[in-house]
Amino acid sequence: MQNITIAIDGYSSTGKSTIAKQLAKALGYVYVDTGAMYRAVTLFAIKNGFIGGKRDNINALVKLLPKISLKFVFNEKLGFAEMYLNDENVEKEIRGMDVSRQVSKIAAVEEVRYKLVDMQKKMGEEKGIVMDGRDIGTVVFPNAELKIFMTASPEARATRRYKELLDRQEKVSYAEVLQNVEDRDYRDSHREISPLRKANDAIEFDNSDMGLKEQFERIHNYALRVIKKQA
Repeated sequence: MQNITIAIDGYSSTGKSTIAKQLAKALGYVYVDTGAMYRAVTLFAIKNGFIGGKRDNINALVKLLPKISLKFVFNEKLGFAEMYLNDENVEKEIRGMDVSRQVSKIAAVEEVRYKLVDMQKKMGEEKGIVMDGRDIGTVVFPNAELKIFMTASPEARATRRYKELLDRQEKVSYAEVLQNVEDRDYRDSHREISPLRKANDAIEFDNSDMGLKEQFERIHNYALRVIKKQA
């Protein structure tokens, strides 16, 4: 069976990572969460005081980019790979609201995108990969055999994200989460470098009123049809 490249793009909190993990597992493919990579760099910037204070110092972050090491380490107990920043497991830290508030800012930095996109392209050289993010089908893998663009209403996405944060016992209001979702939508789609947009040949997938099982079955069927065509 011929391996393909699957690119899943879309807005924040549409469940891209959840579906991508399930799809990769079902197909026996490698899964890469590019959002985790940008979140890890954002966490690095926060911990070093480059952002989040009175003034941002993006230049200082750019100078230290060569010292940032990112890797995914598979966790057998969890069944998926976790993000490591300079050999430290930061999977939990990068999912919090502190990082969510700042990640779009860091993702708009040209030097950061250049470094991470280069890493992502190398990860996909052998195909057999499912990668999700904001610019996978437009920049990282413009020739991917299957491209999915996931979307949902801001309210539906905020509700999902709010429940997720409450489960992690973070103190946050629904209004704050909704505002964050809307702010990220604007920043991601209006940045100059690799803005969030649907590739011309991507399948738009609105999951506002769809459960995880139905989402997975539909996208899995898309993938199987494309793989069959490549055989």
